[in-house]
Amino acid sequence: MSQEFLFEILSEEIPARMQVQAMDDFKAAFITKLKAAGLSFSHIETHITPRRLVACISGLAFSTPETHEDRRGPRLEAPDAALQGFLKATGLTKEQLTQKDGYWYAMIATPATPAAAILPNLCRDIMREFRWPKSMRWYGAPQTWVRPVRGILALLDGKTLTFDIPEFNLTSSNKTNGHRFLSVGEFEVNSFADYKQQLANRYVILSHQQRQDSILTQLIQLGKDQGYTLELDDKLLEEVAGLSEYPQPVLGEIDKAFLHLPKRVLSTSMRVHQKYFTYVDAERKVASIFGLVANTIPSDDGATMRRGYERVLRARLSDASFFYEQDLKIPLKDHLPRLHQIVFHAKLGSLGDRVQRLMKLVESATAQQAAELCKSDLVTSMVGEFPELQGYMGGIYALAQGHSAEISQAIEQHYQPVGPTDACPTDPIAIDLALAEKLDTLVGFFAIGELPTGSKDPYALRRAALGVIRIIRENSLENINLLSKINRALTLYLEQGIHAVPGFEALQVLDFIMERLGHALKTEGLRHDTIAAVLESFNRGDNICGVVDRIKALNAYLTTEAGLSLQATFRRAYGILPKDRSITYAVQPHLFIEKVETALYTELETVTTRCESLLKIHDYGQLMMVLANLKNPIDAFFDLKINDDNLDIRHNRLALLQMLINQTTVIADFSKLEG
Repeated sequence: MSQEFLFEILSEEIPARMQVQAMDDFKAAFITKLKAAGLSFSHIETHITPRRLVACISGLAFSTPETHEDRRGPRLEAPDAALQGFLKATGLTKEQLTQKDGYWYAMIATPATPAAAILPNLCRDIMREFRWPKSMRWYGAPQTWVRPVRGILALLDGKTLTFDIPEFNLTSSNKTNGHRFLSVGEFEVNSFADYKQQLANRYVILSHQQRQDSILTQLIQLGKDQGYTLELDDKLLEEVAGLSEYPQPVLGEIDKAFLHLPKRVLSTSMRVHQKYFTYVDAERKVASIFGLVANTIPSDDGATMRRGYERVLRARLSDASFFYEQDLKIPLKDHLPRLHQIVFHAKLGSLGDRVQRLMKLVESATAQQAAELCKSDLVTSMVGEFPELQGYMGGIYALAQGHSAEISQAIEQHYQPVGPTDACPTDPIAIDLALAEKLDTLVGFFAIGELPTGSKDPYALRRAALGVIRIIRENSLENINLLSKINRALTLYLEQGIHAVPGFEALQVLDFIMERLGHALKTEGLRHDTIAAVLESFNRGDNICGVVDRIKALNAYLTTEAGLSLQATFRRAYGILPKDRSITYAVQPHLFIEKVETALYTELETVTTRCESLLKIHDYGQLMMVLANLKNPIDAFFDLKINDDNLDIRHNRLALLQMLINQTTVIADFSKLEG
């Protein structure tokens, strides 16, 4: 037997940006509290709208189970004080105890507690402890909440669970409200199904996802009817779904006088200030319409509402147009002196200093021109209004002011990729500048000791490292020596008088990048031990593409019978060699007394030569096949007594095994492989 519990917190409008996380946190809070109370359940469903946070618990037990615990106390011969302490802790008398195995035992029975007795305090605790990014206090309520709480609905198995919440000066009931504008008065609820239906009847769509789906479907259709395509914007869609309980999409018109503005200026101005959606035509140019979402059913087919939204948009775009026209009048190069007045970081100099470093870190003269101008848009009016347009506006202004398309594109893309779904630059000049920008960031902050921690990365260094990795991998840049570029970046800081913390080495930055590469490859499904095996043997001046190819080749090889067999062979070799030190004496062929020793030595020399040539052409698949040739000579060698009684022969055979390990470590450290 089970029951259903419905809990709703009705409040003033919750900020849209906080809603989805709050819904997840609300569910987690109930799960934690119910488990701690020992109250079983089958499912928890949470919802959020602009005005309500809701949880429905189904399959809820009527009570906690009755438990019996045979608790062990002190030894029978223990001092009386120990026994008295045990009696006090259990609430029993000495006569109620039993003796067993030389100890006192108490049978502790915990009676079942009804859910109706547990839930009031549980709900109070959740509300007291719930954390919002920002909370407020209002008249008459000592407890803070994201917005003033207006009502509490609590329904257990169809009946009102009445309890006070003094922190909010409220008492729970079975009543709530519908839509703020389209519904009047309270209504009673008798179940979760009834609650959802009555909300729907009163113009409230409870599900955040359903509101998103409804908005998207209607906006797409409205655009199709006009011959335009909606520009998908998941973040904006999530936000506007949190602004309305009964979303009503409407189309408006953009004044054609503003359509000359760059596409992202138009879309950003509409999205940031007005929460409007952008449409594009067949040529992917911004269409002369926009989409918006109202929180009420518009009268007169929305004509009055539409005029109001269009009037506000005209004012916004008028400002954007003014910024754009004014910025175009000032060459990007004229902004350079202002960059020296802006601090990049207190310990890393100004933005002007950074530009000077980037100009010397890139490889070509064209990239140097792009580097000189890449930060100039940070002091323009447009980027001051819309910081998210940095880079993009620099590229727009550079092209408009007569710079080449290469330079314009490099300026626009030098921050990319910003996130895992963002595109990487593909033009050589843009690639050059984007890599320099990220390596300058990594080296600078590592040098002054500002490293990311497990939970914090205020300077987005992990993102910078992943950006370096993605740029190199997606453009197949096989000839980049990362360590050389990192050392160059460090030298440029030192030349500007910026000193590193004691103990800092450029290798720390490279190791950090390779660590992030390892994490990325794990998410792609590669074995963690093959990743570790290759990274452990990685030549730190080598390139990322070669490392990835080597890991993939080893990963594939170890799925074959030959690979598994060779892995076992190497494990045996590692098992014979001393664990605390490596063999330093060289192999002496004149000490060979068996043919298998000569055969293994000859094969190792052949493998070394072939591996070197295959590594140069990055043929890692063939490299694994070369390794396979070692199996038979090694197996035959293991038939010998490695630790021979003759000390010279023993040392020589151990040196031969050490040679095997040393030669193959250029490919991978096989000791890291598991299984």
